[in-house]
Amino acid sequence: QAHLVQSGGGLVQAGGSLRVTCAASESTVTAYRMAWYRQAPGMQRELVASIGADGTTNYADSVKGRFTISMNNALNTVYLQMNSLKPEDTAVYYCNADWYGILGVSWGQGTQVTVSA
Repeated sequence: QAHLVQSGGGLVQAGGSLRVTCAASESTVTAYRMAWYRQAPGMQRELVASIGADGTTNYADSVKGRFTISMNNALNTVYLQMNSLKPEDTAVYYCNADWYGILGVSWGQGTQVTVSA
């Protein structure tokens, strides 16, 4: 199975910035779509940002203008740059990949992001 290993996250103050990283065991050029989800306590997991094989990005309304998803195919790595963080951004963030062919779908292990008021 393909796997995704996340790094980054942690505790930041409101208004601060943080970057989470997702390193894939497979070439990211074989991903139809890669994405970041998050899940806060008592909430459903929600799609935060995605990037397609053609580079097209999409963002949840709650993070538009503040978060940026990017992908480095040379490093098989996806990033989520989070700026102007708010306490409501506090959640466990999960990397997700939808692969071409038989690899299916992969999830990262989750990374805690906590934003203090």
